[in-house]
Amino acid sequence: MRFGNNEAMERREAAQQRVQQRGAALDVGDLPSFGFGHRSLMWWGTQGLMAIEGTLFALTVMAYFYLRSHSDTWPMSSAPPALLWGTLNTLILLLSLWPNHLAKKAAEALDRVRARRAMWMCLAFSIAFLIVRVFEFRTLNCRWDGDAYGSVVWLLLGLHTVHLLTDTYDSTVLAVLLHTGPLEAQRFVDVSENALYWIFVVASWLPIYAVIYLVPRG
Repeated sequence: MRFGNNEAMERREAAQQRVQQRGAALDVGDLPSFGFGHRSLMWWGTQGLMAIEGTLFALTVMAYFYLRSHSDTWPMSSAPPALLWGTLNTLILLLSLWPNHLAKKAAEALDRVRARRAMWMCLAFSIAFLIVRVFEFRTLNCRWDGDAYGSVVWLLLGLHTVHLLTDTYDSTVLAVLLHTGPLEAQRFVDVSENALYWIFVVASWLPIYAVIYLVPRG
């Protein structure tokens, strides 16, 4: 199903009005083939993905505190990570919630132009974050293979970076699709769920930031 913004909305509303009761059966043949929120299978899949990845982060944080409880000094043999780059990235992530909200709102209104613009803004924030992330790794003040502290810190930061890379790739694909050729209505659902996942990426970073940058200073 491919159509523009206004046509998509008109077809969706008209289809809902054409639902008819025929005897004991309800004819829903004209209903749209997509929906937002809990009406979409994509929404349930995203919820499951966030639950799995949230559990992974939680287990890694638990491993961090387990190792810390068995060490007399923490960090073991290095200075705590530099605050500058991690704090800057936290600010970038928080600011990225604004275009992310615009993208989600535009997608659910089936507004291709606004969704396209917002997705490119989101992508710019993602790229900026990944560039700063390079400096984060360089100022952790530990090696991944130096000791248990270094290993778990690199693991935490690495896991979050993988999530950022996959979401940046997904955002790039969606932004290109919003520009090229006929657009399937399902793509608006994808943009909405991508925005939901980005909220998870931001929310998961806040406790990770506290563990990596604040706990060693506590």
